[in-house]
Amino acid sequence: MKVVALVSGGKDSCYAMMKCIQYGHQIVALANLMPADDSVDELDSYMYQTKTDTWIHKASRFMRHQKLSYRMTPGDEVEDMYILLNEVKRQIPSVTAVSSGAIASDYQRLRVESVCSRLGLVSLAYLWKQDQSLLLQEMITNGINAITVKVAAMGLEPGKHLGKEIAFLDPYLHKLKESYGINVCGEGGEYETLTLDCPLFVNARIVLDEFQVVLHSADSIAPVGVLHPLAFHLEYKAGSASLSGSRETENSIQEKTGLVFEVQGECPQNSEAMCLPVAEVTDSVEVTDNRLNISRRKKDNAFSICCWLQETQKTSAGLLDDLRVVLKQIESKLVRYGFDWGHVLYIHLYISDMNEFVVANETYVKFITHEKCPCGVPSRSTIELPLLEVGLGKAYIEVLVANDQSKRVLHVQSISCWAPSCIGPYSQATLHKEVLQMAGQLGLDPPTMTLCNGGPTVELEQALQNSEAVAKCFNCSISTSAIYFVVYCSTYVASSERLKIQEKLDAFLKQMRVWHFEERSMSKVLDPIFLFVLASNLPKSALVEIKPILYVTDDSETVSEIVQDLSCMKAPLHWGFQHADWHESCFQKCVVHEKICAVILSITCEIAARICSESLDASQSKDCQTSQADGGMGRLSRFCIYLLNKIIVENNFSWEDVTNLRLYFPTSLSMPMVTLSAIFSSAFDELAVMNPRMKIDGDSIFNLVPVLGAGRSATMDDIITCELFAQKS
Repeated sequence: MKVVALVSGGKDSCYAMMKCIQYGHQIVALANLMPADDSVDELDSYMYQTKTDTWIHKASRFMRHQKLSYRMTPGDEVEDMYILLNEVKRQIPSVTAVSSGAIASDYQRLRVESVCSRLGLVSLAYLWKQDQSLLLQEMITNGINAITVKVAAMGLEPGKHLGKEIAFLDPYLHKLKESYGINVCGEGGEYETLTLDCPLFVNARIVLDEFQVVLHSADSIAPVGVLHPLAFHLEYKAGSASLSGSRETENSIQEKTGLVFEVQGECPQNSEAMCLPVAEVTDSVEVTDNRLNISRRKKDNAFSICCWLQETQKTSAGLLDDLRVVLKQIESKLVRYGFDWGHVLYIHLYISDMNEFVVANETYVKFITHEKCPCGVPSRSTIELPLLEVGLGKAYIEVLVANDQSKRVLHVQSISCWAPSCIGPYSQATLHKEVLQMAGQLGLDPPTMTLCNGGPTVELEQALQNSEAVAKCFNCSISTSAIYFVVYCSTYVASSERLKIQEKLDAFLKQMRVWHFEERSMSKVLDPIFLFVLASNLPKSALVEIKPILYVTDDSETVSEIVQDLSCMKAPLHWGFQHADWHESCFQKCVVHEKICAVILSITCEIAARICSESLDASQSKDCQTSQADGGMGRLSRFCIYLLNKIIVENNFSWEDVTNLRLYFPTSLSMPMVTLSAIFSSAFDELAVMNPRMKIDGDSIFNLVPVLGAGRSATMDDIITCELFAQKS
């Protein structure tokens, strides 16, 4: 991509440009905002560094480029950046990305991303979330020669430490980190720098001849001082006879930077007039009630809504229309319950053809926008499923909704070395009531946003690393805090490779867990459970996608799985099922005492045969025999509900605590989804009659999901797989 770099003259923005070039981008412009009053020495801004204005006027020249600068206008500093970058786009239409040196500042990153989103630009922040000690050493090793021009931290003295090179100060900065906890890269405002030389400067380096130290605050603990350059000159480098020299060199940095343009001229002051809002959805698509199916799982603090269309060849309208109908129906349902998209925590988007992903996304963004979600857009996973094969429309959506807006959202749109960006209106993760829901993670290399080569296990490892990077932002780890993992495998993964995915997942988590034990002396962690789903296709034609669900404690207590003695709590026996030891082999569970209960229940062919072959009384035998018309599914549905009810009750939960219940079934059953839905609905109705405390208000309390295969293991050969999640309010 062709990039305009936001530069301050400091080490971070310069090194960010070097990283852009390393990953194949081309710097075509430098942009800087300066105070309108040249006499302003210190600008009260969380966004910009102002002590290095003079550098900007020279930088493009000793980079063998031309300059780009702009003076700040009165008003919001973010709007000034919008005006500046909009002018860059106007004069250099080929610009598609913006580089910034943000390392840890959410304030800065979010505002750059906001401006980029409004202008249709991609934010590049390759230093984001990097370990500052390693990053500082990397800068020094790679030729960043920068000096301090401002100090404002305990242990940094203006008369002693201003004008010193970062390579010289490196050991001392780490000493201050140990003593006072400062940021060694100065990300907390401890110091600012001026870059005198770096590999980008192919023509000349700056030599500071004379400077003056000005004390702004004589605070006895953390005095603030700035360095004023009084005189400097440019020292030409070998092969550069003059500032206008254009001789090509072998240096890769020089080859990739190209020509940086100078942009001058007045910009319109009304930035809002240039902002193109997302088009509102004003049209509607008619849908008959017999095509529309909605389920809702009621709960006090969170609930799920699911919507799908019953499809026939005559009623098929295409993905765009089907998705619009489903989104509109869910939106209407939310409004009816007193909520809106801002209350949504997570969205599962199932489509019939991943080749139409762009169409799906364009429709999606017309409903779910940043404006509608002031606390943050929901996280999302998008999967291609065999919807048409089971008589559904081309779009199917499930949303998890909270009854408040206390969620904490992580939405990083910038491309970085940290984790894959979410440029669209969905977040990397959403935390609500101690449960962290992560967006589906692919095996993408974060800085290039391309899938890793090497097959499904390589993609899986990268996806797990990406998930861990996200988890760290919430002070947890996928190896110690995961409740369960959903692993989506593409049908393009050979059956012989699927078990290797499971082995790789187990090995990765065990290795990470050992590291956490050694580093943090942790004694107990959650023992996660696993669900594998065989999907028709995944975004970017990935082979693997992983979705972790984590338990994040509000305090510093160690997460642990508590095995309760609940022998006194007996679940009632329904439909004549008796407890048997082999029932334990049908499910996995992860229970956090009095808080969370997660269950993955599998009905394989062997288990199904055993269920119907057990000794039954006459009426039950008749029930099993008459259910042959539906492939024995009536009996299997009752067993699933019986066992789930038993697990819930014996762990001191109730059906009112269930947030979501998904029932995965393979298309090999050759059973229409409406038929299967009726079978399970009937079984739940029977349970409600036998259990007066269970309330069913007419909406289905489960979501059926058609797949090519699913199960607790990577063989994914279940007849029915149940995924239940319950959480106490």
